[in-house]
Amino acid sequence: MSAATEPAPRTTDVPHLDVLDPAFRFENPEVTEAQERHWYANTPLGRLVLRHAEANDIIRDSRMTHDGPGFMKQNGITEGPVYDWFVGALVNQDGAHHRRLKSLVNKAFTPRMVNDLRPVIRGTAERLADDLAAADHTDFYADFADQLPLAVMTELLGVPAKDFPTFGTWSSDIGLVFSLAAGGDIPARVEAAVSGLYDYVDSLMAQKVDRPGDDLISALVKVRTEEGDVTPEELRNLVVTMVFAAHDTTRLQLANAMVTFAEHPDQWRLLGRRPELAPQAVEEVMRWRPSSNAVFRHVTEDLEFRGEQFGRDTMFLIGVQAVQRDPRAYPGGEVFDISEPRQTQVLQFGGGPHYCLGAPLARMEMAQALPALAGKLPAPSLTGEVTWRPAVGITGPEHLPLRFG
Repeated sequence: MSAATEPAPRTTDVPHLDVLDPAFRFENPEVTEAQERHWYANTPLGRLVLRHAEANDIIRDSRMTHDGPGFMKQNGITEGPVYDWFVGALVNQDGAHHRRLKSLVNKAFTPRMVNDLRPVIRGTAERLADDLAAADHTDFYADFADQLPLAVMTELLGVPAKDFPTFGTWSSDIGLVFSLAAGGDIPARVEAAVSGLYDYVDSLMAQKVDRPGDDLISALVKVRTEEGDVTPEELRNLVVTMVFAAHDTTRLQLANAMVTFAEHPDQWRLLGRRPELAPQAVEEVMRWRPSSNAVFRHVTEDLEFRGEQFGRDTMFLIGVQAVQRDPRAYPGGEVFDISEPRQTQVLQFGGGPHYCLGAPLARMEMAQALPALAGKLPAPSLTGEVTWRPAVGITGPEHLPLRFG
């Protein structure tokens, strides 16, 4: 951990942010003000970490875990399909159990498999961009953001395209699990998504046993059958999580990118002129408006951190968007600039043993999509009101009406 510390603040010195307020967004001025006052803010959900150095240390601190059961209990869920899926998910495992599940995925989800998807991603992005160029206005979700990751899922996971309408809503709604505290219809939507995806994935895996292909699910089924280190229930959980991760987080990141470029049309035009900036543009888009504001850690023992005492079961929420605009880690980071090489990596993929396995694929999809769009289309502009998912969780606009030019 960093050697730099601050005096432990008085309770009255720690800012408070109501992250459950529907109007709360990380762009709000009070978030920047809170970040200046202290490295975290108190919230109804726990300590919201606002500075990069502390966030980077927390996600790598072995005294802090994901504690899936604790997260579920905090949201009033102690049993049922959502509890079983979330508690058993790879992201919520630690130690030997995490290594065992991750080993299965690593044996099947190889760098070569990811790289082989490049032509499919490029071709799909170019085709969809051509379609947008012929339209006067667009629902960017329906016409691009959904279509690209679904095409990748067809190739990567072996999910038949004809099944997209069946599970499309489920693979989107299951990501709301990180926003359960927002209430409303979210708990019911998440439960319906988990139940629906469980039934669908059971059927899909049975098909892969009888008729294996060159896809990731077939490879996972084969490894599990040959080595027997993972139960059928664990494999189903892994596949359900992959279906969600391959679709929802990517489509929301694409949508977040369009909102950002609509606010910064000069940066869009720069990317159109200089497509070689695409990898840097991807990093800057993810830094500026990440789709994953859902990195949680629970304290497993009474501990001291940054000169303060935190009791067992304290929950830290990494405010990823705030952390990634922290001027202490990103000099000049208050400005969105794809031409500026940032020296600090984004944190939305986590860190340490839990670094997201899908990060290379997500970056590849974005790196093919953004220059394909900017090379063919004028800068985007919003043609209607943007409504947002809750800011804490897997986040982005729910609808995105756009015009290019």
